[in-house]
Parts: sequence; structure tokens; C-alpha cells
Amino acid sequence: MFGAGANPFDPARLAELMNPAELSKLFDLSALKGFDQSSLYEAQKRNMEALVAAQKAAASGYQDLFEKQVAVFQETMKAAQSQIAALSRAEPGPEAAKKQAELTAKAFETAVSNAQALAEAAQRANAEAYSHISARIEESLAELTGKAGGKAGGRTGGKSGR
Repeated sequence: MFGAGANPFDPARLAELMNPAELSKLFDLSALKGFDQSSLYEAQKRNMEALVAAQKAAASGYQDLFEKQVAVFQETMKAAQSQIAALSRAEPGPEAAKKQAELTAKAFETAVSNAQALAEAAQRANAEAYSHISARIEESLAELTGKAGGKAGGRTGGKSGR
């Protein structure tokens, strides 16, 4: 049932499949009439450039986000230290409890504000990266539509206007 001929991971058989001469025949597009290899390569080059630009935008945005997170952490630690110092000097009683409640409410408001700012920074980073990819997709669709229209005109004997 599992003989040598049936092994899909047989190294000799895989080597035959991966023969460079045979693989190059699979990717030889010169036999296709009307197929412009250089425009395909240029389109793929622009796709890769868009991906690189998106990656750079995302990296820049996330670097900014990381720096904001560090700043928030440092600010939070500094505020916590000053609050602990203030509470340790306060006399126990209703005033100290009131002061502690005020400090807790302020800390909560600051935490929510910081979380919102970080979420907005992450959203901006993602939106900028997405805009690069989205713009390239729109360009690719326009290119494909233009080529499809030109090819359809070529089949009927008309010219594509290019």
C-alpha cells in the first residue's frame, strides 16, 4: 500500500520535479501571444514597492506607538511615586480617604486618556500602511481593466488606442 513509488516525499522523485530546466519551461511565458512580460514584471515591481512603502509606514507608526507607550509608562510611574509620597505624608482619616479617592479617579482618567491616545496612534499607523496597499490595488485593477479592454479590442481586429 505504501510502496516506494507511492511515497510523495521520495527525494529522487522530488529532484526530478524540481529540475531547473523543467521548471524554467513552466515559467516561460514567451509562447503566449500578446503577453507582455515586461509589463508583468513592472507591475510586480510596483506591487513590491507598495508593500515596502506600507511596511515602512507601519514600522514608523509602530515606532511612534512604542515611544508613546514608553512615555506613558514613565509618566505613570512618576505620578504613582508622587501619589504614594503624598499619601504617606497624609494623616489617616476622612481627608486622606477623600484625597486617595481623588488620586485614584485622576489616575483612572489618565489611564483611559492614555489608552485612547495609544489606540489612535495604532489606528493611524494601520491606516497609513493600508493606504499604500489600497492605492496599489486600485492601480492594479485599473491596469488589468485597461489590458482586458485592449485585449478585447485586439480580438475583434480593432486597436486598443495605445
